[in-house]
Amino acid sequence: MEHMTGRWAWRGNRGDPADAAARGSDDGTPEQATADAAGTSSRVRTQAPPQPPQPPQPPRPPRPAREAAAEPPVPFWLARAAAWSWRLLLVGLLIYVVFRVASALQLVILPCIAALLLTALLHPLAALLRHRGIGSLTATWCTVLIGILVLAGLTILAVNQVTSDYPRLQREVRHTAHDVQHSLAGPPFHISSARLAQYTNDVVNFFSQHKTVIAGTVVTGGRIVLELLTGIILTIFVMFFLLKDGERIWGWITKGLPSEARRRADDAGTAAWSVLVNYMRGTTAVAAIHALFIGVALAVLGVPLLVPLIILVFIAAYLPLVGIFVAGTVVILVTLGTKGWIAAAIMIGVFILEGQIEGHLLQPLLIGRVVRLHPLAIILVLAVGGVIGGIAGAIVAVPAAAAITYAWPHLRGERAPPGDDPHPACRR
Repeated sequence: MEHMTGRWAWRGNRGDPADAAARGSDDGTPEQATADAAGTSSRVRTQAPPQPPQPPQPPRPPRPAREAAAEPPVPFWLARAAAWSWRLLLVGLLIYVVFRVASALQLVILPCIAALLLTALLHPLAALLRHRGIGSLTATWCTVLIGILVLAGLTILAVNQVTSDYPRLQREVRHTAHDVQHSLAGPPFHISSARLAQYTNDVVNFFSQHKTVIAGTVVTGGRIVLELLTGIILTIFVMFFLLKDGERIWGWITKGLPSEARRRADDAGTAAWSVLVNYMRGTTAVAAIHALFIGVALAVLGVPLLVPLIILVFIAAYLPLVGIFVAGTVVILVTLGTKGWIAAAIMIGVFILEGQIEGHLLQPLLIGRVVRLHPLAIILVLAVGGVIGGIAGAIVAVPAAAAITYAWPHLRGERAPPGDDPHPACRR
């Protein structure tokens, strides 16, 4: 009876399996209590109350049958080209602005460039005087005065030569023109003297009709002479201070740079200055040899304007590959106008021989190791310099390119090989 009561009690309290197991352990054996508890759990699982109804879920949007294809990435070469393009455009714009400013300030820029080149040319003399125990200020004054005296002496000599030889030049040109006229009147040209006289009268009438233009040109020439005198004075002052305080000026320029950048700038400046000094020294030697050869030939042939033509050849030698061609053309024309075809042919032969000596001996020994530029590169550099700055730009282009060639590795932090320094002992 009690057992029945316990089972009915278990049925009445079947929701708590643990209590039923406890009662079973009181009413009967432990095995029976465990079995009753397991049966109760199975009934609870089978007879669990129904879950409350879930609210209806909103319908999901239909998924597209095919996802949109992703855009293909930009090719690497195109991205790199675009990155370089806008950088190059900015650099080109900056260079254009710099050249526009330099063009507006050419009355200041050109004397400074001329002073830098003259300083590189006269620097060995000033260094020699300092090495002999002369003070810095005295050595600088002596160097500047020597340079001024040489230039003034050559200028006075050329002016006097032109003044004294001009009547002779007129006579010889008139005589040569008469010979040419006589030659053209014969076969195969058959040009009459009357027609040649008509051509001469047409030229005279042209200049008479354009007298205003000629007068304006004379006024412009006077302005150019005034600007030239101003530039010469400024060049002398700048050259004086560069010779005297060049190292202090360079130290002031690089003073605000960090230590590593300053070291690179010092190395690059030393290399560029060494190249510039050696270039001016070698070019001056080549120009002197040019002037000597051409001067001897002109003196033997008896061509007038000897000193001006020699000075022209000497100055033209500072313009590589092109200057000697221009000066040679002027010299040959003057020789042709004063001495005839035979003398002109002899001068052409002298220029050809002298050009071969320069190209195979002088340039490789005196300038080739310093410039270290291919002839094609020199031609392109001269063209760019001539387009940008005219004659002055063409003169500066080659030494500037050579200086940048030597300075660039130092700016990048690279060390030049021991044999690559054009003049290790040369300093500012």
